[in-house]
Amino acid sequence: MKNLKVYILFTALLSLVACSKSFLDTEDVTSATEQNFYKTPDDAWKALVGVYDGLQRVWSGGVAFPVASVVMSDETFGGTGNADGFGFQMMDEFDKLRSPSDQNMFGDSWSLYYKAIYRANMLLLHMDGVDWKGNDDLRKTYEAETRFIRAYCYFDMVRLWGNIPLITKPTTDNVPQTGVDSVYKLITDDLKFAAANLPATSYGSQDASTRGRVTKWAAESLIGRVFLYYTGAYSKADLVGEVSKAQALAYLEDVINNGGFGLVDKFANLWPAASLNNYVGEDNKETVFAIKYTYTSDWNGNVDGNNWMVMFGIRIQNIYPYGMGWGGATVNPKLWNAYAPGDSRRSASIISIKDEGLDFQNIKDQREYTGYTIKKYTPMVDAAGKSLAEKMGGASFMISQFQDYVSIRYADVLLMAAELGAAGAQNYFDDVRKRVLGTSFVQIPVTQANIMNERKLEFAGEGIRYWDLLRQGINVAAAAIAESATVQNGGVNTTKTILASKVIETKGLVQIPYTQITLSNNVLKQNAGW
Repeated sequence: MKNLKVYILFTALLSLVACSKSFLDTEDVTSATEQNFYKTPDDAWKALVGVYDGLQRVWSGGVAFPVASVVMSDETFGGTGNADGFGFQMMDEFDKLRSPSDQNMFGDSWSLYYKAIYRANMLLLHMDGVDWKGNDDLRKTYEAETRFIRAYCYFDMVRLWGNIPLITKPTTDNVPQTGVDSVYKLITDDLKFAAANLPATSYGSQDASTRGRVTKWAAESLIGRVFLYYTGAYSKADLVGEVSKAQALAYLEDVINNGGFGLVDKFANLWPAASLNNYVGEDNKETVFAIKYTYTSDWNGNVDGNNWMVMFGIRIQNIYPYGMGWGGATVNPKLWNAYAPGDSRRSASIISIKDEGLDFQNIKDQREYTGYTIKKYTPMVDAAGKSLAEKMGGASFMISQFQDYVSIRYADVLLMAAELGAAGAQNYFDDVRKRVLGTSFVQIPVTQANIMNERKLEFAGEGIRYWDLLRQGINVAAAAIAESATVQNGGVNTTKTILASKVIETKGLVQIPYTQITLSNNVLKQNAGW
């Protein structure tokens, strides 16, 4: 069960209702209650729960960030049904001509991110109105958690869309896009505040009430990730003049030395579908930050579940222990073949239909079939073929998946620190590799190329690889993503082509929803190539 019940809808105060007044697609519904809310620490707590709920909801519509990140990378193809539209191929191939009618694939995503940011901004705006009864530490903790979530959302958005409207106070104004440096400045300020003001409670000292909430260690780890992406993608020496390489490393070393985290002994046990009865569970010692889900979604607006994971499921078929889904993100065989034979991450990360002896019967309904699909995040069924989500009481396997999304793992912290030149870089690098190679482990030097390859294998299917490619430069990313491969569409061999020129033309960004451009009266400008 989840320890932080972020799915509870606490008040209409933060229930953002869609409207068409502006491109932000939000409505200020606080005027009737603003005068009598945000007065007590309990009010602030309810509002904070709403901020967490906003984060949980950002991927409940549109194309979820983990799905887009995997599909756009060199890890997978678009997949989906052979009779479906070609939206996922458009995204996968960075080519709007593949599906010209899909002009709003990310429409819900855009709106949901801004709704989450709206909630965060509302709470931050009213912090001074709360009678904290002298408990300044509580105020700082709530503010730090809120600012982390705002930064987290903006970091997703600036990577997806590039120049975006930067909103720091609740508004429905028609705000133009701003340059990425301004967005990264806010992200950096928010994360630095969070890192400085959240308590330094180590993993082993946390109690059940804190599991699932933002920690100092999550903020410091995300600073490292933001630093590496920004400095790499934009060829900068530091993070908007506020965080140097040495400072970014110091944040990560603090997590390593004081966070109390560690690597789970067996890699497969991190993932329910890879370990079955040996799954170590949520909030294990390797989880630095996760977005929480539960099975209690319904068809009446209660959005608590992992709605996006069903996209990775095997196409319209239960094959124990794997549950059915929509067959998106079919894994490129090159990823399967990239693993050494003794690397336990291969079978823990990827479902191989042939190697696992699975009887896949819907090949005629599957587009871009490769024989491989994602295992880390896949729906599951029991031996009788019953969806585990439904078995727990969920309304449907489509909306009630409950596996958390582990956004930051301790293995990532170790590899980021190694990349930034930590004194213990070789040990950090070796620790990650020893776990998965066992007796076949042979030490190799810590080089940029070796670290990037290790990250490719360690984080396959987790939504990290694409951004690791982009931060090496658009030409490096384009060369890796470009493809001419044989897949099966409806059981028929077909050539799948991804052109490097399309990745470069779009700069690796996604399409800004055309409905938002229209609603903004063309204040918003579309990204190149879209």
